Amino acid sequence: MRHLFLFHLLTTIPSRRYTTVMGKQNNKPNARQGLLQAAGQIILNEGVEHLTLEAVARQAGVSKGGLLYHFPSKEALIKGLVEHLNTEFNGEIERQLQQVENPTEKGSWLRAYIRASVGMGEETIETHAALLAAIANNPQLLKPFQESFIEWQRQTEQAGVDPIIATIIRLATDGLWIAELFQLAPPTGELREQILVKLLEMSRE
Repeated sequence: MRHLFLFHLLTTIPSRRYTTVMGKQNNKPNARQGLLQAAGQIILNEGVEHLTLEAVARQAGVSKGGLLYHFPSKEALIKGLVEHLNTEFNGEIERQLQQVENPTEKGSWLRAYIRASVGMGEETIETHAALLAAIANNPQLLKPFQESFIEWQRQTEQAGVDPIIATIIRLATDGLWIAELFQLAPPTGELREQILVKLLEMSRE
């Protein structure tokens, strides 16, 4: 029975969610999305120190003037990466909530948060690029995420589960994708799957 539950659970959790998040609404990203993708590719392939407006314009195949129309500075470009990721993640939580039969069920918000977070630590352009670029250049650019975490913690405490258990679930979920993001000995394979199952089970207790 547990194996059947595990199979059902894991097939409902999207994998590598943020690999294509910028082109989710359209197979052909618009100009702004294309520039953000180009910036992410440079950071992942060459390192954040190689992120320049000239390099992004070249990677995206546009003129520097075309880039400056959307992002007048490097800081604006990094801010765009962070804000886009933040908006998409909030949207993914809402999409996960819409997929459950009863969004008001005890712990439903926590389960949506877990499922939305599952792919965030994998090797994806948006997650790595936004966080690494923001931290390396200006930690203040992480403010949208910091504000969102305040709201996520509020939702966590009001999820209908013991606030202490609920907060442990959120912190464990965050810790999983951060470990994967920075390759801090993240659990893999069956162990990772069992951790996700346990977190979802805890949200129902």
